[in-house]
Amino acid sequence: MKQLKVLAALALVVAVVCSASYSFAGNKRIMSIRAAKVLAERALIESVYGLKLRATESVQNMVAASFEGSTESKTKAMIKGIKYTDVVYDEASDIAKVTAEVTLPNIVNIDGEVMDLHNKTFTRVGFATSTPSQAGPLRAMRAAELDGYKQLIKQVVGFQLESETSVENFMLKSDSVKTKVMATIYMADLLEYGWDDRGDAYVILQLNVSEVNSMLGDEVQGQEEYIQVEGQGAQENDFQQEQVKQ
Repeated sequence: MKQLKVLAALALVVAVVCSASYSFAGNKRIMSIRAAKVLAERALIESVYGLKLRATESVQNMVAASFEGSTESKTKAMIKGIKYTDVVYDEASDIAKVTAEVTLPNIVNIDGEVMDLHNKTFTRVGFATSTPSQAGPLRAMRAAELDGYKQLIKQVVGFQLESETSVENFMLKSDSVKTKVMATIYMADLLEYGWDDRGDAYVILQLNVSEVNSMLGDEVQGQEEYIQVEGQGAQENDFQQEQVKQ
């Protein structure tokens, strides 16, 4: 009788384990979703509190193959009250998409300025994957975001351009153009994002200048009410092949 009870208990354990075997499938889904949440949080911080950005672009001798562009960003802020309004996970591609939002009465932005946000709600999206081979489109999207922020800064704050040209015997001997950007940007709205047929990413960012003026109690001079830019990002570095040929 005792042996039968042991066997019955063992059979019950096996049945429970088998019926719940899906719960031991792994943590890939959880990790992808959690990473997407963190990236959505960063997107909110950059959009609302702002980010510091430094970028350069240069072209030598009128040849696009000589083009060099680099962009770096940094942000830091305390935030609370974020809600995740939509979480989507695609099992086949192992890509998670998280939509996050936050409603804020006021903040101190990245420049230390107090902004009355009038309980405005901000929404941003984050993507992530646990599979490196699937990360190409997501990296392209991040590159497009930073390019968009850079374009906004060039429109709102401005940029520095340096150029040197040398002509000898009526022939161009050398030509150099370089632009520099170093500034902060905040309160940018993401209007649209996606990927084209080649897999390159794009984002449409917009800055409501009148709204920023109202929140700061100051004015951004000489600007239209809305400034809209498009940022671009690529998955593959096929441009490198042309640089090698140069």
